[in-house]
Amino acid sequence: MPDLTLTTGQIDLGGVLIGKNTAVPVHDITGLGRPPVRDSDFDQPSMDGVWPGPDYYAARQIQIAAAIKAPGDRAAALDMLAALQQPSADTTVRLAGGVTQAFRIAWDGRPVKRLEGRLRRLDAEVRQAIHGYIPLDIEWLATDPTWYADTETTTELPLGWLTGGGFAAPVAAPIYVQDGTVAADRPGWVTNLGDAPAWPVIRITGPCTQATLRHVESGRTLALPTLSLTAGQWVEIDTRPGHRTVIRETGGNATTLLSPASRIDEFSLPPGQSEMRWTAFDGTNTARLRLTWRDAYTAL
Repeated sequence: MPDLTLTTGQIDLGGVLIGKNTAVPVHDITGLGRPPVRDSDFDQPSMDGVWPGPDYYAARQIQIAAAIKAPGDRAAALDMLAALQQPSADTTVRLAGGVTQAFRIAWDGRPVKRLEGRLRRLDAEVRQAIHGYIPLDIEWLATDPTWYADTETTTELPLGWLTGGGFAAPVAAPIYVQDGTVAADRPGWVTNLGDAPAWPVIRITGPCTQATLRHVESGRTLALPTLSLTAGQWVEIDTRPGHRTVIRETGGNATTLLSPASRIDEFSLPPGQSEMRWTAFDGTNTARLRLTWRDAYTAL
């Protein structure tokens, strides 16, 4: 299902539109600033003060004070209340571990951004529903506290055949191309326009074997030394927090394809431009590597 179109002052709450110019105006919203922190401070023995340990962000809690307004129409107000409950009642979300829904917000002066999480509370004062007015107390828990761009960015990198990475004029014979016995190497560039690390979903589509992806600036590497893909087969590495999976086109777990030194929990795209290189054996020059990510932001 495509995302709802938002205008300034509106919120997409798991697929239901609330906020400005809707039947559910928002009176107040909190939780848009710095998320809670799980600190590791401890008292310094025989000394004043504490020693600060690592600070980890906890889940971001979005609290929304709103109300359903359907003047004089009790049935319409109750129908809206039912619509707000419907997305979180979906068993494919409610009963599935790790599955989240989107919280999208169009804040004045900002592009639309999103969080991933679940609706945790929807308290309604229905005693006034006879007048078409139902105050609401809503809590959305963002399991990943980082803000993300509303649209995805995708870059697809083919494997290069030219041994030198390209031609330099003037061109003189003989010209050598790889014959499939040496891993082809193709540089590529990705750009995270945000100010926080972004987490890509990486798909390698065959035919190819022994693929390796390297983030040049950091040296972080994902190596699949035993990978063997025929035409049309693929493997997908999802580095996003709360996902972090490796699957094949059959849906099967393919984590064992990664080398022990490969860390998908560290393979992020830092803010700005990064160079990516991937290598693999492919005698057809049809293998592809695709990276998909959302630019990531510290703040709304």
